[in-house]
Amino acid sequence: MGRSVWQSRRRRERSQQSPALGQSDPSERQVSRSGAGLPSAALLSSTMLSHTCARLSEDTTGTSQSPQDSSHHDAEAPSTSSSRAGESSAPELPGFYFDPEKNRYFRLLPGHNNCNPLTKEGICHKEMESRRLQLLHQEDTQRKKITRVGFNASSILRKNQLGLLNISSYCRLSHELRVSCMERKKVEIQSSDPSALASDRFNFILADTSSDRLFTVNDVKIGGSKYGIINLQGLKAPTFKVHMHENLYFTNRKVNSVCWASLSHLDSHILLCLMGLAETPGCATLLPASLFVSTHQGTDQPGMLCSFRIPGAWSCAWSQNTQVDNCFSTGLSRRVLLTNVVTGHRQSYGTNSDVLAQQFAMKTPILFNGCRSGEIFAIDLRSPSQAKGWKAAHIFHDSAVTSVRVLKEEQYLMASDMAGKIKLWDMRASKCVRQYEGHVNEYAYLPLHVHEEEGILVAVGQDCYTRIWSLHDAQLLRTIPSPSPTSKANIPSVAFSPRLGGPRGSPGLLMAVQQDLYCFSYSSSYPSDLEEGRWK
Repeated sequence: MGRSVWQSRRRRERSQQSPALGQSDPSERQVSRSGAGLPSAALLSSTMLSHTCARLSEDTTGTSQSPQDSSHHDAEAPSTSSSRAGESSAPELPGFYFDPEKNRYFRLLPGHNNCNPLTKEGICHKEMESRRLQLLHQEDTQRKKITRVGFNASSILRKNQLGLLNISSYCRLSHELRVSCMERKKVEIQSSDPSALASDRFNFILADTSSDRLFTVNDVKIGGSKYGIINLQGLKAPTFKVHMHENLYFTNRKVNSVCWASLSHLDSHILLCLMGLAETPGCATLLPASLFVSTHQGTDQPGMLCSFRIPGAWSCAWSQNTQVDNCFSTGLSRRVLLTNVVTGHRQSYGTNSDVLAQQFAMKTPILFNGCRSGEIFAIDLRSPSQAKGWKAAHIFHDSAVTSVRVLKEEQYLMASDMAGKIKLWDMRASKCVRQYEGHVNEYAYLPLHVHEEEGILVAVGQDCYTRIWSLHDAQLLRTIPSPSPTSKANIPSVAFSPRLGGPRGSPGLLMAVQQDLYCFSYSSSYPSDLEEGRWK
C-alpha cells in the first residue's frame, strides 16, 4: 500500500515538473527516461531537460499538441538568433547553443576544422547575415528616414520660411535629409572584355577631383591586380551605365596606397605604392591616365611613365601646394621620404614608427603623417631634415592611425585608427574637439572620406557597413549595409561626390563590392523648394 502511494506521488511530482512529459504515453516516457541519463558533465538543468525531452517526444511519436500547448510553445520561442536565447525560458549553458527555431540545444565542439558544423564563429556570422538581410529589406521598403527627431522636409521648409533657420543650417539639415534617403541602384558596367568583369573583384576605387573618372584596382582571379578607369559621365538616372577603360598593365604585387597626381595638368597621373615581392623591391609608380583609352579625348597627351625604387612603402601622398611643386611623399618604415619627380631630389625625415597615412596641406607647406604607434605629427617642409624644428606639431591616438584628412581651414585634422576611433583634432590647441561614434575596425587599413561642402563624413567599417556622419555635430545620419554577404575579404570601397559624372552631375555615393558597382543617388521624393534651397 505504501509503495503504491509513493509511486503515485512520484508520478504527480514528475508531471508538475514537465507538463509535456505528464501528457505522454509509455513510449514517450521511455524516450524521456533515456534523455534523463545524460552525462553529469553536461550540466543540464531541469529546464533544458524539459525542452529536450519535449522535442524528442514530438519527433518520436509525431503527435500534435493542443492549441493551448502550441500557443505556449510559440510564446517561449525567440525570433531568430541565439543572442536572444536569454530572453526565453531556456538558460544559457556553457558549451551548448540553444537554437530558438528548432527549440533545442546543440553542443558546441572545440576547434575550427570542417568536421565541426557548429562553432561560435559560424553562429556569429549567421546572426550578422540575418541582420544584414533585415536592414537591406528596410532600405528597400522604407524610402523616407528621419535623421533627427522632429526634422523632416516640411518642418525644415516651415522653419526656414519663419526665419528660425539661417541659410547655413537650412542647407546642412536639408542635405542630411537627402543623404538619409539615397536610393540604391546597380550600375551597369560596359567593357571590351565582359568576361573579365564577371570574374575580377573590386579592391579599391578612387574618384578624381572633378568626379568624372574613377580609378579602380581589381583583383584578378589568377592572382595579382590590374588597373582601370571608369568614365562616370554616363552615370545618370534612370539607367545607370558607365564604361570601363582598361590597359595591359598587370602586377603580382600588393597595392598599398593610391592617389591622383597632377604632374602635367590636374589629375594627369595616378601614383601607386607597390609592396616588394621576393627579390623585387618595392616601388612608387606614376601611371599616366592617358594610357587608358578615351579617358579624356583631346586633353590628355602621352604622359611620363616613371617608377621610383622605394623599399617598404606603406602610404603615399601628392602635393598640390605650389611651394612644394611636382613632389610626392611616401611613408616608409621609420622614415618619410619626399621625392621631386622632375629633378629626382630626395629628402628624408626619420620617425619612430611606420608611417601608414599621409596628406599635404594646401595653403602651407606642411605634411601630416599618421603612424603605427598612434602618433600624428606634421612636417614643416621649409625646414631641413637635419634641423630640430621640422616637427611642427604632434598628437596621439591609442592605436595605429590608418587615415588622416586635413580640413580646408587647415586648423583641424580628422584621423581614424585601428581601434575604430574617429576624432576631429584642433591642431593649434592639440586637442580633440569631436569624436564620431559607430565606426568598426580591428586591424584593417580603412580610409576616411571628408566632404566639407556637403558637411558629411563617410567611412566603411570592417563589419562592411558604410556609415555617414554630420561633420557639424557628429550625428550618425545613416548606416548602409553591404549588398553582398559580409566578409572581411569583401569590405566595400566607396566614393562620395556632390557632382558624380562632372560639373553637371548629381550628388551620390558609389560603392564597389566584389564584382558589382552600386550608385546611391539622391531621392526625388522631396519638394523642389527644398532642392532649390539646398543649392542656394
